[in-house]
Amino acid sequence: MTIRSEGRRMRRPIEAAMPPVLPVSAETFREAMSRIAAAVHVVTTDGVAGLAGATMTAVTSVSDAPPTILVCLNRSGRTSAVLQANGVFCVNTLAAGDEALAGVFAGLGGLDPAERFATATWTTGASGAPILVGVRSALDCRVSQVAEVGSHTVIFGEVVAVAVAERRPALLYLDRAYRTLAPAEG
Repeated sequence: MTIRSEGRRMRRPIEAAMPPVLPVSAETFREAMSRIAAAVHVVTTDGVAGLAGATMTAVTSVSDAPPTILVCLNRSGRTSAVLQANGVFCVNTLAAGDEALAGVFAGLGGLDPAERFATATWTTGASGAPILVGVRSALDCRVSQVAEVGSHTVIFGEVVAVAVAERRPALLYLDRAYRTLAPAEG
């Protein structure tokens, strides 16, 4: 293995650079994924199928022309079916200090959807999906495509509106725990 450092080539034995290679069991895969830091979001929906929301980290951008993102929802959960039936959703990116809200939408406390939403203040986006007041950013979307992959549904959404608040520390999930990250200077 060759590593470049300040323009110089350095050789390092591959054994020293690589952790042990393990078979890809579900447990090993989940452990590897837990080591990837991710922003924490509450994905919300409302419409003909009702109100629903879930805490998620499986969110990513796809394109900026047209602005498109994707979210991955476990098919066994209620939110996936409700979101697809409503055809709209909002990705609400949480800030440091929102850990309790993340827990509520992750199912801690066993609250029904109306009770979950009653724990915070919301407004309605252009799509009709709930937007959390005070969130770092919100991406309001209409479902554009759906794909089934393994145990999850991958839902693509065309972004129809964006809300961006002032920069403040972000809420991340890493090593199966919440962490915070200060905003960049400037």
